[in-house]
Amino acid sequence: MPNPYEKYAALSPFELKDALIELASSKADRLMLNAGRGNPNFLATLPRRAFWRLGLFSVAEAELSYSYLPHGIGGLPRIEGIEARFDTFLSDNHDQPGVAFLSRAVSYVRDQLGLSASAFLHEMVEGILGVNYPEPPRMLKVSEKITREYIVKEMIGGLISAEDVDLFAVEGGTAAMTYLFNTLRTNSLVKAGDKVAMGSPIFTPYIEIPQLEDYQLETVMVHASPDENWQYPDSELDKLLDPAVKVFFCVNPSNPASVKMDQRSLDKMAAIIQQRPDLIILTDDVYGTFANDFQSLFATCPQNTILVYSFSKYFGATGWRLGVIATHRNNIIDGKIAQLSSAEKKRLNARYFSLTPDVPALRFLDRVVADSRSVALNHTAGLSTPQQVQMVLFSLFALMDGDNGYKSAVKQLIRRRQAVLYRELGIVHSDNEESVDYYTLLDMETISRQIYGDKFAAWVKKNIVPTELLFKIAEETGIVMLPGTGFGTQKPAGRISLANLNEYEYAAIGKALRGMLEQYFDIYSQGVKTKGTRKPKAK
Repeated sequence: MPNPYEKYAALSPFELKDALIELASSKADRLMLNAGRGNPNFLATLPRRAFWRLGLFSVAEAELSYSYLPHGIGGLPRIEGIEARFDTFLSDNHDQPGVAFLSRAVSYVRDQLGLSASAFLHEMVEGILGVNYPEPPRMLKVSEKITREYIVKEMIGGLISAEDVDLFAVEGGTAAMTYLFNTLRTNSLVKAGDKVAMGSPIFTPYIEIPQLEDYQLETVMVHASPDENWQYPDSELDKLLDPAVKVFFCVNPSNPASVKMDQRSLDKMAAIIQQRPDLIILTDDVYGTFANDFQSLFATCPQNTILVYSFSKYFGATGWRLGVIATHRNNIIDGKIAQLSSAEKKRLNARYFSLTPDVPALRFLDRVVADSRSVALNHTAGLSTPQQVQMVLFSLFALMDGDNGYKSAVKQLIRRRQAVLYRELGIVHSDNEESVDYYTLLDMETISRQIYGDKFAAWVKKNIVPTELLFKIAEETGIVMLPGTGFGTQKPAGRISLANLNEYEYAAIGKALRGMLEQYFDIYSQGVKTKGTRKPKAK
């Protein structure tokens, strides 16, 4: 009998989910539980309160310029006397939520970061009002200094000076990847037919981008091993020693395995870079803030690494579209551009000549900015200034959280959800220092083995089609999971996000999945019983 779900097998998990949601929602008397979404259902409220309070102060600042005109018309805010006026605002509104945070933020910027309080306030006020194009287009000056302090603290562990890091503020991690692949290709750092290594499992769209007609790159999969806590075996990382591999692309901590690279893996990467100093590393570290003592590949291999970070998950800000691209000021990418052929340099001079009389000195990250607006519109490039202000407030919120209270709370939140899911499923799940637990992978074969033994697990592997199972789960339980194979896992598994539902809902998921497994075991047991009582054939 043909499998009615076979037509969905080639779809991206994020396209497949629509069909699963439709099926899971088909029964009116049942709650649909979408465990496939990575969008968190928690968010940081204090820096948002501060944003709106700052907005009220900023509007008042604008109205000072044209106070003689009817209400409703304002002008550009003035930097002269802005600190004193802000102190008055703080005093008048001291009992309003978010105001104390703003007061501490100004003190932190002045006393801990050594920046001008007036320059900070003026940039924030102009930024939140959105009265000018972003200037510089790459990122507002004070905003970049503050945000890179956050990036260095959380992603790099303070191992590199913030002064050595450049940022480009972008519309989330997805925009970062789009811009980067485009500029890598445009500057002949990758060409059609080149090899790009992917650390799998990995966010599905990242697997798909190199295969597009735009790039036509050959993908080399570097597989993390579930038997080694989803770390990359040396034999897999050694694939990066192939000089034909131009870029190593990974998500760290991984999606969906939710495990950070351990120290052995980081040391191995450093050793590989010693042998392959020309290798470009592109790492998406969005889940790093959920890990214990996280360290990006940027800390280990700074000259070779392009770091992408999104504020979306940790601060519950997917709708804000906030992210950064980070590069070291002394990076190999700029060096590789300098080594291009004369013909390539001539082509790139013609592309970027309107930006600078010295195109060879134009750094890679500034080329990314220009390419993001087709070069000609470079002067209007950059992330909107109100978005940059919220990014700065998020950064300050984390920098000022000395005891990591927010971080501890959100980490505990997702780990409690994981615990109740596995408790109701009836299996033991153990974590270690590398586990992040933003997602979890449910491998039906492995779960079957833990509960009912090897023979039943072998039957499950032989008789259950992974895609079909996801649809049956959606139809019979109302639960939506995404296929792990769509993220590059070598064994079929269902990806569950631990960020977007409540504890009782994860308990319901665990209970429902255990019930379905019991149904399969009954089918298996009936088959074994029938087979055992079958009459012998006549001789």
